[in-house]
Amino acid sequence: MTTPLLPPSLRLELRDDIAVLWLARPEKRNALDDATVLGLETFFGSPPPGVKAVVLDAVGDHFSAGLDLSELTERDAFEGLEHSMMWHRAFERLERGRVPVVAVLKGAVVGGGLELAAAAHIRVAEPSAFYALPEGQRGLFVGGGASVRVPRLIGAHRMTDMMLTGRVLDADEGHAAGLSHYRVDNGLEHALGLARKIASNSPITNFAVLQALPRIAEANPAEGYLMEALMAAIAGGSAEAKERMRAFLDKRAGKVGR
Repeated sequence: MTTPLLPPSLRLELRDDIAVLWLARPEKRNALDDATVLGLETFFGSPPPGVKAVVLDAVGDHFSAGLDLSELTERDAFEGLEHSMMWHRAFERLERGRVPVVAVLKGAVVGGGLELAAAAHIRVAEPSAFYALPEGQRGLFVGGGASVRVPRLIGAHRMTDMMLTGRVLDADEGHAAGLSHYRVDNGLEHALGLARKIASNSPITNFAVLQALPRIAEANPAEGYLMEALMAAIAGGSAEAKERMRAFLDKRAGKVGR
């Protein structure tokens, strides 16, 4: 398996079993054009062999200012539908892919940039990060999955406020609302530390968290409990889980502490 060919707007750096993927259009505040979105779909559909976690960062001062409006053409309704579904497909590859993704948020995390960030599994925000959904002021509606993912993070009522009023949340407000998991000074350094921890987990556990947990959360309780039991049995029955448990019982593994 070879590393997929990426557009110039994406840069890849491999650090052992961690991949750092950079949005690389700083002159456009990393606005997302079609080539970039399709490149994300390609990369997350077939990550490099051996990669156990991905850090998604951006070149320059901004994570992403959203859709590249210079590409916005006079689409008819069906063309607009297909374009939106292309974004959905690409971000689904990230969210439901085989590798956990830690996003580093800084500067503009706006519109489609927030939609991309919301698809990541862990979000680390720097002090410069700010969040907005300006589609309402432009006569548009979100089309990259925000209406599904963002309310799960902050509630539909907060998203309503952002879209109706154009409200901009700074890093601290966004963190308090639930848009980030961590608020730190050095996002990349912190994200790499988290990625290394994630990469050290059992692959079966990471699979369960990425693939089973979201489906359990969306299921009715009876189905959710059954899926949980099945996944717990599969994970606990693995040779790696048994060895890790033996290490804990033999006091070769540390206990949880503050």
